[in-house]
Amino acid sequence: MSTQTQSGKDRVVIFDTTLRDGEQCPGATMTFEEKLNVASMLDDMGVDIIEAGYPFASDGDFEAVHEIAKRSRNAVICGLSRAAQKDIDRCAEAIRPAKRGRIHTFLSTSPLHMKYKLQKEPDEVYELVIQSVTRARNHTDDVEWSSEDGTRTEFDFLCRCVEAAIKAGATTINIPDTVGYSVPEEYYDLFRRVRETVPNSDQAVFSTHCHNDLGMAVANSLAGVRGGARQIECTINGIGERAGNAALEEVVMAINVRADRLPFFTNINTKVLTQASKAVAAATSFPVQYNKAIVGRNAFAHESGIHQDGMLKNAQTYEIMTPESVGVKQTSLVMGKHSGRAGFIHKLEEMGYKLSRNQIEDAFVRFKALADRKKDIYDEDIEALVDEEMAQSNDRIHLVSLSVIAGTRGPQRATMKLDIDGQVKIEEAEGNGPVDAVFNAIKSLVPHDAKLELYQVHAVTAGTDAQAEVSVRLSQDGRSVTARAADPDTLVASARAYISALNKIVMKKQRDMPATMAQAGH
Repeated sequence: MSTQTQSGKDRVVIFDTTLRDGEQCPGATMTFEEKLNVASMLDDMGVDIIEAGYPFASDGDFEAVHEIAKRSRNAVICGLSRAAQKDIDRCAEAIRPAKRGRIHTFLSTSPLHMKYKLQKEPDEVYELVIQSVTRARNHTDDVEWSSEDGTRTEFDFLCRCVEAAIKAGATTINIPDTVGYSVPEEYYDLFRRVRETVPNSDQAVFSTHCHNDLGMAVANSLAGVRGGARQIECTINGIGERAGNAALEEVVMAINVRADRLPFFTNINTKVLTQASKAVAAATSFPVQYNKAIVGRNAFAHESGIHQDGMLKNAQTYEIMTPESVGVKQTSLVMGKHSGRAGFIHKLEEMGYKLSRNQIEDAFVRFKALADRKKDIYDEDIEALVDEEMAQSNDRIHLVSLSVIAGTRGPQRATMKLDIDGQVKIEEAEGNGPVDAVFNAIKSLVPHDAKLELYQVHAVTAGTDAQAEVSVRLSQDGRSVTARAADPDTLVASARAYISALNKIVMKKQRDMPATMAQAGH
């Protein structure tokens, strides 16, 4: 199965278990349709084997595996099975429609698991290995056998079971670090020694399957490959039981970026990794941590002034891969208290400002003072530093009055009066809830194409009479503006925040017009 192309590099097969091991993560259960969508995405991105589920676990799992097998185009569709005959037969039935199907059967081999989990002697386990693999082999010629808790299994017994599994017909041998106990050098040595010791090891592909209990799942997976494994079992975003599994995007990009030390390749289309990450996060309702390698929100974001200065001079100073290579549009220079003058000036230029040196210095001092008080600095915050007086004096839209009818007997209605360029206009609108009605009324009075990206409500103080602080973020033409407003009435605060954001968009257009006209004149 391992081939040599790409200048003699060995191919590493990617075995994705997001739909099986990933879904075993507490709270990460996916619906039938979500599983189908994720499977289709994995197939499209070049995953070699998709472990679609554990068919014996439930009728729902069986149906999902069966339907994924029907729809598969390129990937091998795999089902997991215990060493029991009923499990294996059910798994075989589930994967039958696939162009290429695999049965993945496993059995515990560590002294701890055999004694307390299986309550069997080693000789019984050995015989069960042969029986289960033989049973699976009668259904398909693609059989994977896993030695559960392999890294805590006695070496001689592990070798004995591996040899028997291959002799019985297993074409892939998985030695998992089931509880994330191993360290890289140890895992590397295990694969090297097993492959050297087992006489028929050349007749099977060896596979890694690492958990992240000590934070070493990816490092261990790559160490296993260096030790002779040519299949990595992993999940999107590293989701899985307990601390999770080796993250697919991390092992793939490590191989891509460090070809000098990892002379291997995969068939994964890396440009869809970020898209895949978002799709799985949405399906499982498990958000991706901001600092997650490769696909986290901050993976290509730079706040430090030193880093921003280096990035502006040459991106390779602080980025070892391009954002485009993993499906991110561009690097983000995040403005915050660690940003320096170079980054700040670059941001001003991006926003269309041309300031004198003294104006820049004054704005930078005020920016630093604001950054000490505020976590997130958005473009509109910088605008306010530069032209706050202009912003207040040139507001075109003002709220005059608002009344809302809400309750159980929908639809909700809002009646709004606005002062637009000195002319008072009134409008009534309905909506799916009072806030939606308020925003619809604004849209009727001030037609626009801006998209609502964020709507948040926070209580300013405690108690039932607390002021509500509303944040609204609108985007138009690739630019975002955020505005806030506070009022004891949440709906009034919502209206004022939305109108404030609209005013900023209007101001942006006014400010950008001279620049646009100037460009047109060239």
